[in-house]
Amino acid sequence: MTASGKNGGPDRPGKRHPVQAAPDGEGELITGLPFSREIGMRLHQAKDGVAVVSVPYDERLIGDPETRVLHGGVITALLDTACGWAVMAAAASLKSTATLDLRIDYMRPATVGETVFSRAECYRLTRSIGFARAVAYHSDPSDPVATAQGAFILDRVADKGGVR
Repeated sequence: MTASGKNGGPDRPGKRHPVQAAPDGEGELITGLPFSREIGMRLHQAKDGVAVVSVPYDERLIGDPETRVLHGGVITALLDTACGWAVMAAAASLKSTATLDLRIDYMRPATVGETVFSRAECYRLTRSIGFARAVAYHSDPSDPVATAQGAFILDRVADKGGVR
């Protein structure tokens, strides 16, 4: 599931959002975003407008104690973060993104005890907005837990003339 770059970790757009190698070698922990760090979110790929991010199952993230299913907010954060990384990976001149709009369709509960992955792709960039779509799944993207589509405001790096 990982796509290795020069340093053995995922290819990613610069060092704008700190990550560090996961102890088990599966992706890199997203350390630059506090919530992502807290829930153990991992970046596996961010290259050419595509990102793969995951969240491991964790008892702290259960939404319903009876069913032990992950909270829907965890799935939302996973999809939102994957889309943001995909947009960042689509344009080298970005400093950051901010979610403008995000629509999520929940298809089924995440399976108890399993890691949830999200694969996102940025399918269009304008001067000020990036558009991305994503799917959350366990092992097969054709059996989704949820899907998302969103728009993201682009914070571009100013060129030498000060134009963004």
